[in-house]
Amino acid sequence: MEGDFEGFVPCSSLAVDSILRVGTAGAIWGLCMSPYDASKKGLTGLSRTAFVAKSVGKISFQCGLVAGVFSGTRCVVQRHRRQNDWVNGFIAGAVAGATVAARTRSWKQVVGMAGLVSACSAAADYYKAI
Repeated sequence: MEGDFEGFVPCSSLAVDSILRVGTAGAIWGLCMSPYDASKKGLTGLSRTAFVAKSVGKISFQCGLVAGVFSGTRCVVQRHRRQNDWVNGFIAGAVAGATVAARTRSWKQVVGMAGLVSACSAAADYYKAI
């Protein structure tokens, strides 16, 4: 039972799985990084706790959002194209990168982040196939 399940699992399930896994990793990263940032800002007591909680939630949400958008888009593109190659990762990376940078409202940053993430995703898919 070691086959490739991407053809049998709905894209929404793959996206939710990615959101939970990478969102959890983001929460762990936030738990490691936020207390340090709170100390740098000189926060103590309840304000420190609130800062750490907000930071953990924000980082976890952002990581989960990017992972969900990427894996969902990659799955949909793969099913639409009926091919499993680097182009799927390239397109999904562009969409995920644009999603990350969309809140900046700067087209220059949106295009730059979409290009960066799509290039990294395509390279990862390409070298995974080799």
